[in-house]
Amino acid sequence: MPDSYHLPALVLTVLLLPAFFQLYLRFRDAWTLLWFLGFFFAAIRMLQFYNLGAWNYSNTETHPWIAAVGQTSILISSALFLASLAPLGFRVGKIRILYAIPFAIPLVAYAFLIYGLYGGGTPGGLPFLIFPALGALSLFAGCAWAISFRGIPRGIPLALCIVLGAAGLWICVRVGGAWPLTFVECATHFVTAMLVFYVFRRVSPGTILASLGFLGWSLNIGQTLPFMHQGEPGIWVIRAIAMSKVVAAIGMILLALEDQLAINQTGQLRERHAREEMEAYARLNLARRRVEDFDRQAATVCQAIVSNSRFHQAALVLLQNTGHYRLAGAAGFDDATINALDALATRIPVSGFLDSGSQAAVEHSLAINLDLTPFLVPGDDLTRLKLTTVHAIPLRGRTSTEGALFLTGIEDPSKPVSAVDLLPLEVLASRLQSVRGQTMMLEKLVESEKFVGLGQLAGNVTRQLNNPLTVILGYASLLDETEDLNPQAHKAIEAILNEARHMRLTLESLARMSRPQGDQVAAISVTELLNDLEQLHRSEFVQRSIDFRVHISPALPRVLGNAQQVRQAVLYCLQFAMDAVERLDTTNEKTVRLEAVAENNQVQILVAHSGSRFPVPARAFDPFIPEPAGDESSSLGLSMCASILRENNGKASALNFEPRGAGILLELQAA
Repeated sequence: MPDSYHLPALVLTVLLLPAFFQLYLRFRDAWTLLWFLGFFFAAIRMLQFYNLGAWNYSNTETHPWIAAVGQTSILISSALFLASLAPLGFRVGKIRILYAIPFAIPLVAYAFLIYGLYGGGTPGGLPFLIFPALGALSLFAGCAWAISFRGIPRGIPLALCIVLGAAGLWICVRVGGAWPLTFVECATHFVTAMLVFYVFRRVSPGTILASLGFLGWSLNIGQTLPFMHQGEPGIWVIRAIAMSKVVAAIGMILLALEDQLAINQTGQLRERHAREEMEAYARLNLARRRVEDFDRQAATVCQAIVSNSRFHQAALVLLQNTGHYRLAGAAGFDDATINALDALATRIPVSGFLDSGSQAAVEHSLAINLDLTPFLVPGDDLTRLKLTTVHAIPLRGRTSTEGALFLTGIEDPSKPVSAVDLLPLEVLASRLQSVRGQTMMLEKLVESEKFVGLGQLAGNVTRQLNNPLTVILGYASLLDETEDLNPQAHKAIEAILNEARHMRLTLESLARMSRPQGDQVAAISVTELLNDLEQLHRSEFVQRSIDFRVHISPALPRVLGNAQQVRQAVLYCLQFAMDAVERLDTTNEKTVRLEAVAENNQVQILVAHSGSRFPVPARAFDPFIPEPAGDESSSLGLSMCASILRENNGKASALNFEPRGAGILLELQAA
């Protein structure tokens, strides 16, 4: 009689195979692949095991090798289901082998021998010992598999494996035939049913159906009982066992969908948190007029990071004009850690710090796993405090790293940091770098505008002081010509005259600088122009402790150009030179030289300094390219200087000196 009640189970199982294959193509994980293969081999067993009328290979005596293939298929299927929930293995060289493979190989050999060679019966004599030996090998692999299981005491899975294995060996010796293989299949399904709840750790439709399906599948050993083949109740039990395969398949499909739904929900929560985090950072008021004021709010920025991100500790390190990093602000650390980080920041080299070749902490992220060990000193407090690695998000300028966000103290370390967690912080770091760079340029532009206002101030001062100074000179000259004055009085009057004449020279320099030129091109006295600049700005060099040296060749020819514009260009170069030498260490000599010589039909003005060299002299006059590295705003003044020289038929070029120092050479056409 054909097993027609088995046909729905077979058809439904076969129809669900494309669903498992689609799940594997969609998720590309080991679970869905092993589940697809497991039900594929189960369907092969059902085709061989069931009496389907025209398709009937259930007679093991007539089709021994087909029976061997069917028994092998169900053994492999059960091992694959167990391996999907316990994917443990060992290594042979560079190859990782799952324990399911050495567990299943002896059983497969058992099936082919018992069916293919002995027709389903148990041989006597010495050949009989082959089968207990194969069972023992499989039991040994199963025990190793159980010992490797993590998360629960090793004794529990090992004891279960020994008990079930011993029962299988007893059946092999006492009953013989293929029943030991059927017992192993059912025992494997029973263990799989228990692992479903342990692995997925939830009570859901998927776990309930999958567990019930495998429990029902494990009752297949009950078909050895006589009542299972007598009467209507036994037929319904057999039908339930057949349909349990479909229930297990539906349960596993639901498990895959539930996991994907959980992943999607987690992703949505992360995206919403990231959006709220970015909105919180967007509310930070970062606009400031001076760089020092901007850096003072670093602690506020770090506190916002600690309050809104997954990181409970944050620190902001910024590059200063001195050419060293400094801890600008921190949040979430104790005082000892803050002091240790502040000392460490000064030891970080600017060159190569967090360069683009560093390994990213998370794929598709700018953050870097930074090892602080190379920057530590013996006995460093950070070693004692066990803070030797951080997540670092660089603040990249155009030629160097202008700072970094140090992040640590992650919330819930069991969940790894993802690119979504770091994205808002990377956006914040980019905004910090951009706003700080704009603040530096604004500050430099404000300083440059002071030179423009200086001309107007000079004109007002000249007009207000000229008349009183003329009176002073006149009366002092009259007093000096008086004959009845004693030598001491003559000496005092001479001092008044000398200082008044010196003031007159200063006022004349101010008058020349403030005299409106418009766009008129005229013959300019370079000697007079540079002497005026020296006299008016030497005090600023003295105030900054900079050695200002001036050398002007005698009898310099005049040059063609706009006097106000040329003066402004030289001022830009002097300001750049002062900024460059101020970044030097205090141990180095701070020197600025202003020289002028005649060369062929040109006058060359050199503004040299003992500061940093130009990394790329050819690009020194490009706008917004920091030259030297670390001062992005200074390049704007040099760019304007080059533009002024071009408008006055001249050119500007950058030079590097050996062993150190650099300069700007201005070349103007002689009149």
